[in-house]
Amino acid sequence: MPPRRRLDPAERRAELLDAGALLFAAKPYEEVFMEDIAEQAGISRALLYRYFPNKRDLFAAIYQQAADRLLAEAEFDPAVSVPELVSAALDAHIDYFAANRNTVLAANQVLAGDRVIQAIIDDECATLQRRLLEVTGLEGRTRETVSALLMSWLVFVRTLCVDWLANQAFSRAELREMCVGALLGGLGAVVDPGRFPAPAGE
Repeated sequence: MPPRRRLDPAERRAELLDAGALLFAAKPYEEVFMEDIAEQAGISRALLYRYFPNKRDLFAAIYQQAADRLLAEAEFDPAVSVPELVSAALDAHIDYFAANRNTVLAANQVLAGDRVIQAIIDDECATLQRRLLEVTGLEGRTRETVSALLMSWLVFVRTLCVDWLANQAFSRAELREMCVGALLGGLGAVVDPGRFPAPAGE
């Protein structure tokens, strides 16, 4: 174990999240143990448990941090077309999923029934839905229709990405094309996705 360094609580917590993130990305959830994370961070198990009472709580904090970082990269410029915005956000998410396969599978399979983990996923989807909807400039009934479409699409993307990680039945390029194509196809039934923001009152 490396020598312990004195850190304030916020710094120590950040260090533990980083150490845990590395291990959860490297191994399946069931193969990660709190003592391994403590050793990785260079602290005692007792100190680790002062910050996180169990492995699920530590994992949830790590997953929340990842969701926050992905959302920070998904700030949408209303001057950019929706297809371009979606492509950039999708690439960032696929990059994270590919680099953190075990973490994503743990959240969406091993802990799929966990209310805390599901709430993090739901909140991320709701934020992405709201941001995308805002840049469309749509109003009225069309806005409501596109809002429902966006949420359904976000669930579709997550499901397809998890299948890609678990089974590798199709390539990353095919994954991306299916996701973008599904959204543009759905939007095309309601509006012209290339001309956002839409005129007021539509």
